[in-house]
Amino acid sequence: MNLTMDDSRPIFVQIAERIENDIIDGGLPEESQVPSTNQFAAFYQINPATAAKGVNLLVDQGILYKKRGIGMFVATGARSRLVEQRKEQFYEQYVVAIVMEAKKLGITVEQLTDMISKGEKRHE
Repeated sequence: MNLTMDDSRPIFVQIAERIENDIIDGGLPEESQVPSTNQFAAFYQINPATAAKGVNLLVDQGILYKKRGIGMFVATGARSRLVEQRKEQFYEQYVVAIVMEAKKLGITVEQLTDMISKGEKRHE
């Protein structure tokens, strides 16, 4: 796990996002055990209560579940739920914004599509 702390957002949110990223990327497959809050706390040098708060966010969303006496695990279907959430966030955060800005600048849908294709080819 690699997490660079971002001072503009709460640490517990960043912990939850790191776990989400690991689930989406396949680093934490469904039904696999998640590191303990003490492991997160030691690794990131944070308070265990802060780490627990991040983990509990995902428990509340049904992404993780607890096996009593064993630890936290990735729920079945967690990856697909996270991917759908991220797609919606991507749409709201990026697509809507880029379309609005393109309209302001007089960029047509075709021109915008060409720009996106050009950008994609640059990063292949």
